[in-house]
Amino acid sequence: QVQLVESGGGLVQGGGSLRLSCAASGSIGSIILMGWYRQAPGKQRELVASITSAGITNYADSVKGRFTISRDNAKNTAYLQMNSLKPEDTAAYYCNAITFKGLTQYEYWGQGTQVTVSS
Repeated sequence: QVQLVESGGGLVQGGGSLRLSCAASGSIGSIILMGWYRQAPGKQRELVASITSAGITNYADSVKGRFTISRDNAKNTAYLQMNSLKPEDTAAYYCNAITFKGLTQYEYWGQGTQVTVSS
């Protein structure tokens, strides 16, 4: 059984900061990519940031310069440091992991954590 457990969401005022964590557990294999997605009410889920096992990062244009993704490979954990938060960052944030077991690729999702930014 593989689980991605997110934590760190909450309510914050605009301009504030939050740090999200995503811990992967179980027989997860080799994690090649971890990412954070978000989905606001009435909108499609969108990629916020991703990071490879080698530390290569990718960000949505809307969060560049404000959010930082990092990971601890030894702990199978990814983090999303969110600074200068804006009301438009309000959404449910989901952790995603792409893994390999042998030659088979798997994809896993966390249950989501709510981030609410007040104006």
